[in-house]
Amino acid sequence: MDFAGQRIWIIGASAGIGAALARALAGQGARLVLSARDATALSALAAECGEARIEPLDLGEAGALAATVARLADLAPFDAVICTAALYDPARVADLDPARTEAMVRVNLLGTLDVARLCPPLIKEGGQLVLFGSVAGYMGLPGGQPYSATKAAVNNLAETLAAELGPRIRVRLVCPGFVQTRLTAKNRFAMPAIITPEEAAGAVLRGLARRGFEIHFPRRFTLAVKLLRLLPYGLSLRLTRRLG
Repeated sequence: MDFAGQRIWIIGASAGIGAALARALAGQGARLVLSARDATALSALAAECGEARIEPLDLGEAGALAATVARLADLAPFDAVICTAALYDPARVADLDPARTEAMVRVNLLGTLDVARLCPPLIKEGGQLVLFGSVAGYMGLPGGQPYSATKAAVNNLAETLAAELGPRIRVRLVCPGFVQTRLTAKNRFAMPAIITPEEAAGAVLRGLARRGFEIHFPRRFTLAVKLLRLLPYGLSLRLTRRLG
């Protein structure tokens, strides 16, 4: 797929995979709108991305996405809306901080639900709505809550949207494995097959250029987790307990 001239809105663009995607798409001539909470980081990124327009946005703030959608109506239709925004704070269930947990649910789940509800009217027929779930949402693993639970919900939501919005809009689910970002820097365990944000962005763009629903990477890791998910609970739960 040639992204030159395509109008694409990236939500969660200020760092990590979102920022790497913005740079890669700008390099191919896409016309970008960039959103995230950090307006300063967005401005710096926009300077690297040509004529990118910035729209600071906090998905966890009630009404913020609706106001942004209204401001972008004059740019519609979009070829794609890509939502990478997420919060991450790994912890065992017994150790959860209620305020941080609520913030994660508001951004990762309720924010993505708002994207699913409000953004499709901006997307052209045959365009793409791209939601970022996670391999962490494939199955429950120790220490990943509540992030894993929110991403399991996003994975499920994308499946629902693919049925509800298709074929007018192509819904795509992106499930990354471990990527070197400020979020995974919080982990205190070995992260197998970890890749850079630039490698992740390349995998996403290759996936968007193809047909299909899910884009997952790196496959040497994601396919192993998919296999684990297919095992009977009696076996898979014994294996995941060892990870704890």
